[in-house]
Amino acid sequence: MQASGIITLTTDFGVRDHYAALLKGHILSEGQAVQFIDISHQVQAYNIGQAAYLLGASFWAFPKGSIHIVSVHNFYQEHPRFLVIAHKGHYFIGPDNGVFSLLFKEKPQEIYQLISEEPPSLLSMQRLFAKASAHLLAQQPIEEIGRKSNELLERISLNAVVSKDYIRAAVLYIDVYENVVLNVDRKLFEEIAQGRSFELYFKRFDPISDLSLHYAEQAVGEVLCLFNSSGLLEIAINAGKAASLFGLKVDDSVQLEFLND
Repeated sequence: MQASGIITLTTDFGVRDHYAALLKGHILSEGQAVQFIDISHQVQAYNIGQAAYLLGASFWAFPKGSIHIVSVHNFYQEHPRFLVIAHKGHYFIGPDNGVFSLLFKEKPQEIYQLISEEPPSLLSMQRLFAKASAHLLAQQPIEEIGRKSNELLERISLNAVVSKDYIRAAVLYIDVYENVVLNVDRKLFEEIAQGRSFELYFKRFDPISDLSLHYAEQAVGEVLCLFNSSGLLEIAINAGKAASLFGLKVDDSVQLEFLND
C-alpha cells in the first residue's frame, strides 16, 4: 500500500498547550513531505471511546494510503505497546490501549508492534510515531520498524440491547452543536423496524415518531431524529441544543419502540 502523504491527528492534547505542535515538529524533522489534517485535538482526556468515534466518523473520507495517528491515553500501563495497523487501505498508528478494538468492527488485517529502545515518555513516544510515519511515507516495509502481532487489547463497547419490538440504545457522543448521537446505525434500525413506524423515547419527554433526512425538515426549535454523516441515529433540535435542553449525557439510555399497527 502506497502512503498518500496525508497524516491525520486525533489527540487529547488540547489547543492551548504545545503537545500537538511538538508531534508535528518531530514528524517534519524526519524530512518527508507531509500534509497534516487535524481531526481533533480536543478529545476528552484519556477518553478512547470518544477518540474512536471521531476517527471512525472521518478516516474513510481520506485517500487510501493516509496515515492516521491516534494519541489518546498513551501511557495506559507501565510498559505500553504502540502499534502500526494496515486496514482497509489506510495506516493507523497509536497505543494498544483498546482504542483500535473500538474503532474497528472486525480484527484489523495487519498489526505490527513498534520497536523502541527508549524508555516510555512523551518525547520517546512522539519520536516513535514520527519515525514510523516517515518510514511509511518513504514506502518502506512495515516489518522493518515493527514485529508482526496478532494481539490487540480489547475494550468492550456499549452495544444496544434489541428485541423484535424495541432497541434500548445509549448516548454515544454529543457534538459541538449538542446533537445527541446514539449507538444505533441504519442497518440495525432497519433490521428491527421491518418497515414499521416507531417512537423514540428519552427522559420524560414526548417521543419522536418521524425520521428526518436533514435538520431543516423541521421548523427552527423543533426536535427531530435523523441518521448523521456517520450513519448513526441522532437526536437534534433544528438550530438548537438538544443535549442541554433534554438533559442528555453520554451513556444515558433511550428507547426505540416499533409499533405493530
